[in-house]
Amino acid sequence: MTEQATGAHHPQPRPRSGGQSAPVEHVTGAQSLIRSLEEVGADTVFGIPGGAILPAYDPLMDSTRVRHVLVRHEQGAGHAATGYAQATGRVGVCMATSGPGATNLVTPIADAHMDSVPMVAITGQVASKAIGTDAFQEADIVGITMPITKHNFLVTKAEDIPRVIAQAFHIASTGRPGPVLVDIAKDALQAKTTFSWPPTMDLPGYRPVTKPHAKQIREAAKLITAARRPVLYVGGGVIKARATAELKVLAELTGAPVTTTLMGLGAFPDSHELHVGMPGMHGSVTAVTALQKADLIVALGARFDDRVTGKLDSFAPYAKIVHADIDPAEIGKNRAADVPIVGDAREVLADLIQAVQREHAEGNRGDYSAWWKDLNRWRETYPLGYDQPGDGSLSPQQVIERIGQLAPEGTVFAAGVGQHQMWAAHFIQYDKPATWLNSGGAGTMGYAVPAAMGAKAGAPDRAVWAIDGDGCFQMTNQELTTCALNNIPIKVAIINNGALGMVRQWQTLFYNQRYSNTVLHSGPGADAGEKSAGTRVPDFVKLSEAMGCYAIRCEDPADLDKVIEEANSINDRPVVVDFIVHEDAMVWPMVAAGTSNDEIMAARDVRPDFGDNEDD
Repeated sequence: MTEQATGAHHPQPRPRSGGQSAPVEHVTGAQSLIRSLEEVGADTVFGIPGGAILPAYDPLMDSTRVRHVLVRHEQGAGHAATGYAQATGRVGVCMATSGPGATNLVTPIADAHMDSVPMVAITGQVASKAIGTDAFQEADIVGITMPITKHNFLVTKAEDIPRVIAQAFHIASTGRPGPVLVDIAKDALQAKTTFSWPPTMDLPGYRPVTKPHAKQIREAAKLITAARRPVLYVGGGVIKARATAELKVLAELTGAPVTTTLMGLGAFPDSHELHVGMPGMHGSVTAVTALQKADLIVALGARFDDRVTGKLDSFAPYAKIVHADIDPAEIGKNRAADVPIVGDAREVLADLIQAVQREHAEGNRGDYSAWWKDLNRWRETYPLGYDQPGDGSLSPQQVIERIGQLAPEGTVFAAGVGQHQMWAAHFIQYDKPATWLNSGGAGTMGYAVPAAMGAKAGAPDRAVWAIDGDGCFQMTNQELTTCALNNIPIKVAIINNGALGMVRQWQTLFYNQRYSNTVLHSGPGADAGEKSAGTRVPDFVKLSEAMGCYAIRCEDPADLDKVIEEANSINDRPVVVDFIVHEDAMVWPMVAAGTSNDEIMAARDVRPDFGDNEDD
């Protein structure tokens, strides 16, 4: 991603390379750290103090430019930094102490790495002379996180802090974004040093390629105009490159169908006539089938992951592949590319538009009329939908759909992981980028509440809804206390089916309805005699109220709109709504793990019939 692209909302100040005279101040390493954070434009840090990082917290108290949000668990700090970054486009920052504080950041760091989120994690470390001695609260966090960071640093000298912080923010936010860890020894924070800005950056091996090769662009344009059944396969990289406007121009110029991945939702308007839905294990029938039947796939900032391809050797058997990505390691990793393009998605799209226009001027224009006839037939025959429960209980899909329909314009939705995540992807309409936050690659339960907190902290003028499951909610709900105490009024919808819903769905389909360890509490899913509100364990309404939230329970479909509108009207504290939904609702469509996308099921025991004439 280009530096211009990373800070479209709020430009991230960048240190300049090369020696440049600046006033020199005499400070401690800790003061130097806080000053460096101010200079790179970090305005919010999520963290918890502890022994090794404590020196940094003293000057942090005096900073007027950096707000610190005291979280309740370091995992919450990491996911909040991710939510902040995804909602704002700026680098998210989290901070923790050594040992268990640092290791509690491992999950959100891995999560940010899988989803290419720009994040800087700052950890304290034991004094440099104690490193390697198994000192109290020592953990080799640099070694632990090496496979799940874009880069990481161990700082043992105070004078290195400004340079390392400048480099960390630069690496995190340029090229393919990702998490960078900065581990600072306690004695480096305590030592006296000097501070001047900007530092001289020293990154000789770091040169992300942003400008695509002209020959590859020309080849791609020729394939697009020659194809009969093309698909634009759009991933999260298009959002990160701020390339959504260019994508819309290319799609409308070519008339090719667009499918947006789970990480790419909002890159292209869901409501656009060219959009055929989300691909993947739980993708729309049209999107999954379009990729299978395509003769050309133009992959933009997407990585051909297993959830999209299904059984890899049967994926898109007739398709040539144009694969554009900022990260050359992704190209050819899972599927060989006929035309590999390394570059920033915004620049790739801008050049592709011009190349396609040249092809059109020469009389080369793709005829996709027969293709759209097929696509529209699939769309009409196998639309997304759901059945209302026969017992009069709440449908989880309807709950999520109505939250989306009644939310204020520009609302950001953060989802946990599981059935509710898939329903939120399908039944809320995303027409703009940075309105859908989720844990795509890692699939981290517990992501939603802290990510929503981070998004709201970074974009306080926007409404933020966390769509969470009762399983996910019980992993990180303590951050509601953080929200209540720091004036971060998020809204949380608990889609409460009393079970680990996605695991239960698999047990229903593949394990003969043997529900081993998926019933969570004595609400839905337990014995009928235990379903009264007085015996719920936990009682999410009482729990949320104890953490300073306004809490409501909704069980009757007749109350649904009234409850959602009540939640939308309260903006002076966090709001939690416990939606008691039917326990047996399932996510459809579905491609079973390890099977071919050709075996997609539109609903239970319903396999789409595509006829025999579409494989020519």
